[in-house]
Amino acid sequence: MENTEKLKNSKEVIAYIAERFPQCFTLEGEAKPLKIGIFQDLAERLTDDEKVSKTQLRAALRQYTSSWRYLHGVKLGATRVDLDGNPSGELEAEHVEHAQATLAESKARVQARRKEQADKNREERAAKAKAKATPKAPRKPKAEAKKPAAKVAQIETRELKSDEILIGKDINVNMGQGNMAATIVEINKDDVRVRLANGLQMVVKAEHLRV
Repeated sequence: MENTEKLKNSKEVIAYIAERFPQCFTLEGEAKPLKIGIFQDLAERLTDDEKVSKTQLRAALRQYTSSWRYLHGVKLGATRVDLDGNPSGELEAEHVEHAQATLAESKARVQARRKEQADKNREERAAKAKAKATPKAPRKPKAEAKKPAAKVAQIETRELKSDEILIGKDINVNMGQGNMAATIVEINKDDVRVRLANGLQMVVKAEHLRV
């Protein structure tokens, strides 16, 4: 059974008509100028061909005749051909001029796009090289939060008088940088044993006691 699967795009259509009409269409090298009205001839020859529609044929012919290969072949002295490769009239000067102008414009557009892409690639390479050459600043270690030093209560006090040194009396012990709350638990001449608020006991001189 013959394969009647539809052709998907103009590239496939061009390949198909080049296979069907090799004396007229070519996929490589300089293309031959086509007979004026070649579309109608193609449509008639492929009327019963379910693989390709007229719309596809028209789009494929437009792509084929705008290719550089085809435009290069449109030159003075060249002869147009029909589907079977038979001569079908010489090219007119205005057709040649139009083809040459179209070719020049197409090449200029491609060259401009290539230059734009080359400039973009060069800028990207320069940016990468600059980024690579620039030394990175060393990362600063995170500053550790300093814990506030335990404060020793600064209390306005006076030195304890001798008759005020009594067991069980709540007093303050002068520790040089501040006073600590304590309670007198034992008296031995100038030495006094006190119990601090945290339960620790210590012996201090009476001169260090404050109220």
